[in-house]
Amino acid sequence: MARISGVDLPKDKRIETALTYIYGLGPVFAKRIAAEAGVSPEIRVKNLTEDEIHRLQTIINQSYKIEGDLRREIAQNIKRLIDIGSYRGLRHRRRLPVRGQRTRTNARTRKGPRKTVGGKKTPDKK
Repeated sequence: MARISGVDLPKDKRIETALTYIYGLGPVFAKRIAAEAGVSPEIRVKNLTEDEIHRLQTIINQSYKIEGDLRREIAQNIKRLIDIGSYRGLRHRRRLPVRGQRTRTNARTRKGPRKTVGGKKTPDKK
């Protein structure tokens, strides 16, 4: 099992798929990294040599912001929006959708499960 940037890559997957297990690397970057390192994208992780793993690790560390650094940067960007009081920051603070989606219906992922509000009975007028 290869370990790159603190992530154990699944040994039976192709390298272009396995690299996507690293936070911040998608399919396009994974193919680009494999090509840059001179590693065939079809090779399985278990068949990688130590030299190939080292080349992949070097390219990733030099060129890409991944894992903890990327998570930290994203968190800081959100905190900055909240601190400056922007509209997007306000939406983050209230845990509502940030990018203009409707909230009257849907938005359950951000808002969480429904909280039923009972109808209030009014006293009968005679």
